[in-house]
Amino acid sequence: MSLINDLKNLVANASDDAADIAGYLTDMSMVPAGYADAVVWAESTEEVSAVVKYAYENDIPVVPVSSKTHMYGGSIPKQGGIIIDMTKMNKILEIDLKHKFVRFQPGVTWNQMYEELDKVGARFMMPFTPLGDRSVLSDTLDRCVITNTVYDYGEVTQSLEIVWGDGSVFRAGSASVHGFAADNTPNQGLYTPSRGVDPSGPGLDFYRIVQGAQGTMGIVTWMSAKLELKSKIDKVYFAPISDLDYANEFLYKVMPRRIGQEIVLLNNVDLASVLAEEAADIPALCEKLPEWTLAIVLSGVKRRPEEKIAYEEKYLKDVINTTFKDMPLKEALPGFPGLGRKLLAALKTPWQGPSWKTKASGAYEDMFFIARPEKASLYVEIMKKVVSKHTYPHTMVGAYIQPIEHNRACQVEFTFFYDPANEAEKAEIAAIVYEAGIEMMNNGAQFTRPYGNLVPVIYDRAGGYTATLKRLKGIFDEKNILNPGTLCF
Repeated sequence: MSLINDLKNLVANASDDAADIAGYLTDMSMVPAGYADAVVWAESTEEVSAVVKYAYENDIPVVPVSSKTHMYGGSIPKQGGIIIDMTKMNKILEIDLKHKFVRFQPGVTWNQMYEELDKVGARFMMPFTPLGDRSVLSDTLDRCVITNTVYDYGEVTQSLEIVWGDGSVFRAGSASVHGFAADNTPNQGLYTPSRGVDPSGPGLDFYRIVQGAQGTMGIVTWMSAKLELKSKIDKVYFAPISDLDYANEFLYKVMPRRIGQEIVLLNNVDLASVLAEEAADIPALCEKLPEWTLAIVLSGVKRRPEEKIAYEEKYLKDVINTTFKDMPLKEALPGFPGLGRKLLAALKTPWQGPSWKTKASGAYEDMFFIARPEKASLYVEIMKKVVSKHTYPHTMVGAYIQPIEHNRACQVEFTFFYDPANEAEKAEIAAIVYEAGIEMMNNGAQFTRPYGNLVPVIYDRAGGYTATLKRLKGIFDEKNILNPGTLCF
């Protein structure tokens, strides 16, 4: 029997046609094109399990895919084999407002999640401008940092169903209890009060093993995650920032008091790219915008929303009047009427169409890491120094600082915009990212989501961690068939 005939006996839809496979071999990153032997479109956990079991028995690599858009090379097949496309597994299985969770499959997109939760007055915590056609599960597993800074949402994952590297199916957390049904409805006679919402038990907490693993440890076929009620009132405040250290001290003061829901710091290049209707508008907007813009969203949800916002506004006013007199926090950014509505839409709803990062030149390369907030200004200066050695204009480097959990940490992100047909420009950007990344690491940056040409350096520097990951890989995927060639595997 041939590979494709075997796969067609396992799943309803499979192909080894080059035209069907071609779309999975590249993405929006600079990672070289991969290759694969076949693609299957799985529609259930059982089909995923059957394909992985077959691959395990025949030593064939498997690469899981759940998004229509990919950005960083993690799902490019590097050693051939079978692509498991799970975009057809796109059901939202449960929405529970009482316990504030949603259970969903990997093919559910940000657009779909937003639309369904909006109908019941709820929302899912999002990263900044997620693409509407991307998988919610993929971005959540990848630990994409959300814009909501409240501690309660520092970790939204609750429980998972996972297919391990031998095809066996496993449920983590309280979803592992005896009698937990796939639909978990009372009328089935298998309803469990735990609802599968507790990641810490009574089953073992395995969700951190598959987080950030890019499909190398297991394939997640559904996830339970926290949701929040949709806000009744939102007010956006802006401050033009020229001193990042001063802004950081201000955030240290206000964020531990749970002031604000979404809080972001965008430099003029990133904010101009978000606001611009077309590429030609970006340079003029960059000139007009302040070097940095701080945006703080105050939100009131179900209970006394007006009083909550009034309390937060009073606290901000008191802090500014007593301690931070030079913090020009206002409801509008001078010269940009309607900015609050535009940015609120970017923070609260998925991004429609191609990424705003493609406006300037057609393609982009991101570099992001976790850091101590007081070091953010240092990393900005390091990037300026490195870029100044090259011909790439430092005035066109996008930058975004995302405070995390009441400003206990932050994500620093730099974006380089380039013409995808310009090989010299791509090579220069790759060199900048590599050199700057080394310097950032030397100064405490933590690359917790490794991608691109920095991956070997990151794992070489963390020898003990890398060795531990490889031991875990030997347990959960002993034949190394799950996305081989990715991360340190």
